[in-house]
Amino acid sequence: MAQIPKTKLLNKEEGEAQRKWYVADVSGKTLGRAATIIDSVLRGKHKPTFTPHVDMGDFVIVINADKLKLTGTKATGKIYYDHTLFPGGIVRTPAGKMLAEKPEELIKRAVWGMLPKGPLGRRQYKKLKVYASPKHDHAAQTPETLAL
Repeated sequence: MAQIPKTKLLNKEEGEAQRKWYVADVSGKTLGRAATIIDSVLRGKHKPTFTPHVDMGDFVIVINADKLKLTGTKATGKIYYDHTLFPGGIVRTPAGKMLAEKPEELIKRAVWGMLPKGPLGRRQYKKLKVYASPKHDHAAQTPETLAL
């Protein structure tokens, strides 16, 4: 009987791979579809050596966040909730208003919700850089273009 090769899971020391930098232009793209691709790259699911419990992902720079698209009635119907920690201090912000005022926060929240919860997800989230304009501060890393 033929021997079936086993999948090798990497441990944390072996998982320290060479990280690439990607730049993703989200102008005209839908929020959720762009966020899922960004999440996959941050987690490292695009690599053949993906291991769920090891941070294998790459850095992602998101540009043109202010030109993102919200479909349907999400601009008025999708509400983000925050709290000031004072009694009665709940703050409701529609997605359309957040896109107009803080477009970086909109993408960060969408990706944050898709990452794993706990220390691993927090470490992967730190590799996300979001900018509302086409300019970014990471030209020295020579990022590759990420197709969305």
